[in-house]
Parts: sequence; C-alpha cells; structure tokens
Amino acid sequence: MASYPKDRFDQLPEDLARVGAHRAPARRGRGWIIFAWAALATGILVFGGLFGISRVLDIDLGLGLVAGEESTPTPTPTPTPTMDAVTDPSTIDPARAFTITVLNGSAIVGAQNTIGDQLAGAGWPVGTRSNASTSDLETTHVYYSNPEDEGIARGLVAALGFGEIELVPVESFPGAPITIVVGADFQPAVTEG
Repeated sequence: MASYPKDRFDQLPEDLARVGAHRAPARRGRGWIIFAWAALATGILVFGGLFGISRVLDIDLGLGLVAGEESTPTPTPTPTPTMDAVTDPSTIDPARAFTITVLNGSAIVGAQNTIGDQLAGAGWPVGTRSNASTSDLETTHVYYSNPEDEGIARGLVAALGFGEIELVPVESFPGAPITIVVGADFQPAVTEG
C-alpha cells in the first residue's frame, strides 16, 4: 500500500472530531427531512403519472376534481312501472295501519294542509302534515320505501294530477310508508270572493 507524506490537512484540531474524509458528524433529524422530501416528490410523480394516463387513455380515475374539472352527475335511472295505480284507497288492507305524510316543500303557505285535506276527502289515510326542511322544490314527489307500495304511490299521483314517484330507502322518511313532498308544481285553486 502506498504511503503519502503528511501535510497540514492531516493534523486536525481535537474539537472538530471529524470522521473519514474530513466530514463532521451528521446532524440529528436530517434523515426525516430527506425522507419527507422524497415522499412528497414520489406523491407528485405518482399523481402526475395517473393524471397523464387518465388523459391519454380517456379513463376517469376520479382525478378531475383535484385538477379543477367539474364532474358530470350520472342521471338516476327512473324505475320502470311494475304496478298499476291504486286509485281506490278502500282497497288498502286496513290491518296495515297505512298512513301518508304530507310535507310542504314549496313556498306556498299551507300547501301541505290543502293537499292533505284533498286526499283525506277522497278517503286516503293522511297522517302527519308539516313543512319540509326546504321550500324551493320545483316538482312534487311521492316517496315510497316498500316496492309493494308502488301502486299506491302511482294512485296518489293520479289523485293529485301532478307529481313523480320515487322509491327511497326506509331511512329517508321513517315516519310513514309513503311521504308526499309538495313542490312548486302545486297550484292551489283560486277562490273568487
């Protein structure tokens, strides 16, 4: 092995405590900073790669919201009619203790009572009448939670002369098997006086 002559760089002060090729000891915590920068760079590269692939292959990976794009909502399919409308409320089994809740989702004051009185007068078992949590609905909806009640929901739309039916989970309207939410399409009869 070759030996080199000693020079002024081989003699170090005792307070430096240098190691190896004239390096000072590494500072504490420096490894975490390097790791954090590496993780950030990896995340940016992975996101950029996925975004680029989604653009090239025209695949929606759900990254459009992050990039500032607006997603187009998927329309909910309308259930196809499977039952005929029940137009005679006396055909509903009385043992079911069936009631209808009427909620006013329009800006028309007292619409829930007008609709409730109209249905009760026709023999429908109307229970609770109240205001909905919003008053800006455009369309009246008849919500039913049991698929077997579709015919009754269709009969209510026929009795009202307007509205749409929609099957919803039981948790949506737990108060009654059918809930009518009155919208702005309800036009009360104008009385002349």
